[in-house]
Amino acid sequence: MELVSSAENSSLDWRAQYRYVEDIGDGRGYTAGIIGFCSGTGDMLELVEAYTATSPDNPLAPYLPALRAVNGTDSHEGLDPAFVDAWRTAADDPVFQAAQDHERDTVYFDPSVALAVADGLGALGQFAYYDAAVMHGFDGMQGVRARALARAATPAAGGDETVYLDAFLDERVVEMDKEEAHSDTSRVDDAQRVFLRAGNLSLTPPLRWHVYGDPYEIATLQD
Repeated sequence: MELVSSAENSSLDWRAQYRYVEDIGDGRGYTAGIIGFCSGTGDMLELVEAYTATSPDNPLAPYLPALRAVNGTDSHEGLDPAFVDAWRTAADDPVFQAAQDHERDTVYFDPSVALAVADGLGALGQFAYYDAAVMHGFDGMQGVRARALARAATPAAGGDETVYLDAFLDERVVEMDKEEAHSDTSRVDDAQRVFLRAGNLSLTPPLRWHVYGDPYEIATLQD
């Protein structure tokens, strides 16, 4: 989560990102929360629906009709002007924080890591799959993987892990270059590729990397 947060929020303090919300101009409407749930891609809607099922009177519940209407678009119709404040208010609720954690795990983290483990990948490969899913969706990550498989075999299929991950990261950059908002590929080139070149397939600290020109370090593993 610290690695993801360095790219998504320019901070290692990922727990501070429950309150994060803005439109970053990538055509996905509002981006918010610990991994960037988007009003235009369905995961924000799923999150708020799950939160409302547990806490019906939460500050975001009144925005459910608008979130359903804008899903698939970059529109703010029905959300402005107070949605941002409502999100930040809700983010102080431990129930909403738990809902964000659950959506992250079930939609992105768990399936990405499970697929990476099945492919025979260590911690770096698991992170590479997860980070790709965060940005492109799990289906989008699978598309990147499919193109990588056309170039190299996974360790589970008898391939070399470094060679395969090199191919995966190449295809990840291709995917990022398709969108102007994601055309800065430093989260791959100056982070994941740095670990790969160092042979650190297990992501053993200390880890040092750059994103968008800013330096980061994880000295030891955190709980």
